[in-house]
Amino acid sequence: MSIATLAEVLQPAFKNGYAVAGLVTLGWEDMCAFVAAAEAENVPIILQAGPSCREHTPLPILGKMFRYLGENSSMPVVAHLDHGYTFEECKIALDCGFTSIMFDGSRKPLQENIDETAKIADLAHSVGVSCEGEIGFVGYSGGETSDGTKPEEAARFATETNIDAMAISVGNIHLQQKKEGGLDEDRIKSIETVSDVPLVIHGGSGVPLNQRIKLARNSKICKFNIGTELRMAFGNALRLSVNQDTKRFDRIQILKDTHDPLVQATRKVLSTLKQ
Repeated sequence: MSIATLAEVLQPAFKNGYAVAGLVTLGWEDMCAFVAAAEAENVPIILQAGPSCREHTPLPILGKMFRYLGENSSMPVVAHLDHGYTFEECKIALDCGFTSIMFDGSRKPLQENIDETAKIADLAHSVGVSCEGEIGFVGYSGGETSDGTKPEEAARFATETNIDAMAISVGNIHLQQKKEGGLDEDRIKSIETVSDVPLVIHGGSGVPLNQRIKLARNSKICKFNIGTELRMAFGNALRLSVNQDTKRFDRIQILKDTHDPLVQATRKVLSTLKQ
């Protein structure tokens, strides 16, 4: 299976009532586990390189890692730039083989966000790559507060940018460790009535499982970004491995112990979103 674009995996989800996981990666070990889980569950996945991942590993390396995994997987794999903040960063990702670009202009005034997102979407589409944009700001647990998406602004944003997917702020929060509160379903429905673009939930780890399942099947939300709960699974497995034998020092052997627990945790995530 060749590597896929975001549109290629989201449009079937949009039409058939399921969602695809955008899995936040930090290194080779979790990327491999995510692909193994996707193959076991027989579903496509989106491998995401966010800001913290890019601080650790340069975009040219990440692009090659993602593409290698996608080109050797039995399931479609999207190589996705998550939270690109500048035109230059997005262009570098395109040059490095990414098949999907998420430009985050959500902190900017509406017109500026529209103009910059549209420019990046045009660039991405010119080389056969998908583009995700964000309208309404999704905050961070213990940090910046959210600014909920206004349906009338979402309508303009979707139409004027020509994006392939639209990230929205409807009660979701980045970096939540517990599934608290839940999403504002009335706001989601209001956004759905004024746009016809696949919707994206950042901070999906904080969404209660029953609501995640319900929305994956009965709404236009076609992508849930999942990071924190899988980082916790990796960290717990790593901690257990280190503590089991304090004399071990070979990091390759230690990291191998994270694979199976992370595959298992990822399969649980993927199983809640598929048909």
